[in-house]
Amino acid sequence: MNRLNYLLAAILLILIGIGIGLIFNASFRQPSFTHIPTQIAVTEVKRNLNTPSFPEGIPVTPFSVNHIAELVIPTVVYIETSIPTSRRSVPDDGNHDFDEHFWERFVPRGRSNAIGTGVIISPDGFIMTNNHVVSGGRDVRVTLSDKREFDAIIVGRDPSTDLAVLKIDATDLDHIVIGNSDTIRIGDWVMAVGNPLRLRSTVTTGIVSALNRDVQIINDRMRIENFIQTDAAINRGNSGGPLVNQFGELIGINTAIATESGGYQGYGFAIPINMAFKIAGDIMEFGEVQRAYLGVQITSVNQERAQRLKMPVIRGVEILDVVQDGAAQRAGIRRNDVILEVNNVSVNESNELQAQVALFRPGQQVDVKIWRSGEEQILHAQLTGLENRQLQQWASRTPFEPDIRDEELPDELPETGLFFFDQGFVILEIAQPEDPEKFDLKVMSVLDGSEADLAGMRADDIILSINDVLVTDGQSLKAGFENSPIGFQNTIEVLRGDDLIQIRF
Repeated sequence: MNRLNYLLAAILLILIGIGIGLIFNASFRQPSFTHIPTQIAVTEVKRNLNTPSFPEGIPVTPFSVNHIAELVIPTVVYIETSIPTSRRSVPDDGNHDFDEHFWERFVPRGRSNAIGTGVIISPDGFIMTNNHVVSGGRDVRVTLSDKREFDAIIVGRDPSTDLAVLKIDATDLDHIVIGNSDTIRIGDWVMAVGNPLRLRSTVTTGIVSALNRDVQIINDRMRIENFIQTDAAINRGNSGGPLVNQFGELIGINTAIATESGGYQGYGFAIPINMAFKIAGDIMEFGEVQRAYLGVQITSVNQERAQRLKMPVIRGVEILDVVQDGAAQRAGIRRNDVILEVNNVSVNESNELQAQVALFRPGQQVDVKIWRSGEEQILHAQLTGLENRQLQQWASRTPFEPDIRDEELPDELPETGLFFFDQGFVILEIAQPEDPEKFDLKVMSVLDGSEADLAGMRADDIILSINDVLVTDGQSLKAGFENSPIGFQNTIEVLRGDDLIQIRF
């Protein structure tokens, strides 16, 4: 009996020791978000804001790919981040390794090593990368192209743009020349450098295949997406690496790919460097992003809206609502105005307006060209931060009842009705001229981040059926939702233009 007591006591002491060790480990090894305000005084960044050109006498083509690679590769780093996780939560891909140590077989807490790329932007060790490369990281290790290794601290992160800044303790580092992403054009030659699939210092080339892409890939409610699209091969591990032009200047931070296979299929996306460098500068100087807001709810102008507003050309971003006492309202911007330009830069999509405003800090003034009542006007708006309570609600996407005003309804149709749905969208019944008792169910508004938004429903969709049952009015659509079992995935068939689309949520 005494021997059994000794054995039980020994087991108890071992378990207590393991518990104390886990508590100590969790308490003293948290991710570091140290702000280093003194470093900005000595940081030097090489930047070219002019339109790049070849020196006189040097032919424009062919490009010297090997020369550009030699310039860029020394500025690119390999990043490995240790992320505490349970074994079941480790993604089953080539970017994560589960370290099976003896005790980790008995303790339900392991470690995943996420890999990525970064680019050195200053000689004293500031590195730009993606937020998702280091998010949740406990230990961040950086390896230079010459194989030197450094522990890195996370100076700051910005989930809204998927950017982060790291700092290593080093001097006299090779660092990249930061270019001007406003000068790039579709068809321009580009090079991507990174560590795809753990293949370090890999160079791929291609062209800029599109601009201003909003692919809704950043997992953040306040996401700002205005990507450069490229066909330069990008794969897992390229995240955070540089996209450079034919002069070796940094014009984008490689972030994502569009793929159905998990690998490269011809479409990669990079954050334009003008926005990325503004975010990085804020983080280095203040430890956080100084984000400015215009204080508006917006939608891109389509053909229907342009006709309603009597615009001769389909362009700009329409104002659906303004924050009370926000920057837009103070500047005289009103509902149904159309923003055409911000500081002489055209904005034709909602994400373009968001990206342009993101280049500024609270307190700075911008010139806003608008279309109102058949005329163009220029208004001056002093941007604000998040001190406005209503703006705080909008920025955090706090659910609210969609606000559809009378002037947005088609007054030529006598029978109309509005229906609001818990899934985050509002429809308008529009009586069919040939049969006043039948209605088109038009989606007027979809709440950002709602079930309907995440499932892919969009404003101007026409709802035809729910779960293969035709709907004739708003009440029949409501009944379809109410009659479906709890946890059941509803199938909504909508008409979008000439296309029939099924949406499930």
